[in-house]
Amino acid sequence: MSASSAISAGSAPEFRAAGTDLSERRRSGVSRGPIVDLSGTSGAIGIDWAADGSARIGAFTTIAAIAADERIRGAYPGIAAAAQGLATPQIRHLATLGGNLAQRSRCWYFRNPQIGCLKKGGSDCPARSGNHLYHAAFDLGPCVAPHPSTMAMALLAYDATIATDRRGRLSLPDFVGDGTNGAADHALEPGEKIEAISLPAPLASERACYKRAISRSYADWPLVEVCARAVVSGGIFRHVRIAAGGVAPVPLRLTACQVALEGKPANAEVIAQAAQLATSGATPLPMTGYKLELLVGLVRDVVERIAK
Repeated sequence: MSASSAISAGSAPEFRAAGTDLSERRRSGVSRGPIVDLSGTSGAIGIDWAADGSARIGAFTTIAAIAADERIRGAYPGIAAAAQGLATPQIRHLATLGGNLAQRSRCWYFRNPQIGCLKKGGSDCPARSGNHLYHAAFDLGPCVAPHPSTMAMALLAYDATIATDRRGRLSLPDFVGDGTNGAADHALEPGEKIEAISLPAPLASERACYKRAISRSYADWPLVEVCARAVVSGGIFRHVRIAAGGVAPVPLRLTACQVALEGKPANAEVIAQAAQLATSGATPLPMTGYKLELLVGLVRDVVERIAK
């Protein structure tokens, strides 16, 4: 079935590329609508480089290919590290960048076909009064499930834009929203596909680091994750960008931390003070307060590594 015929029939289609997320939702019964199988074309697979050093990554490019690409690792090390850190080798070799960005919530209430929730057309978020151990520490909207995409968080730190087959370039904040729409994980309209992700040219001598905190030693979803990048010139932080995932319904730019570091000496005292600001605006749920300590520790860790 094509996307246009599914929409004409009154059903919202779901796209399947590698199907690493969709297959699970189909097995559980959460996803029941029509499926449109996608195949990558030459323009949708691979990484293209412009003369200024900027990159365009096709939506069908696998996570493993991004993690292994030497030029990506040199120009955008935070993105390469994030790609290398997520899921398992088997999944990384199948999962696509577009699929990672468009995946649905990992909340166990959403994944249970017997339970209604906002993301399935329900009237409330059962996680609020139920088990929300792995949910938001920044309560931004009606749904408290954390945003599921590691790559969205890393791309936010790099000011990436997303091109679809219907619109020009969307910024990451426009693509993921602000968390106030509890029914959506992204801004894609029914039948709309991601085509490519564009990254601005890296800054001269910029450094980056990505780290995640997980509850087991391997192949787990992050409790908290952080990607930071900056230029350290003459012992001073410049062009600081810090993004966090696992703590809110959307990836967060840690603006207070960025401001506290910008133009400041790259020393332990400044870094420690800035890291404490990572929790600015946090409104943890009864079971998610522990994420704030993890967030502060991760920010301090990644920024210290950048400063070395």
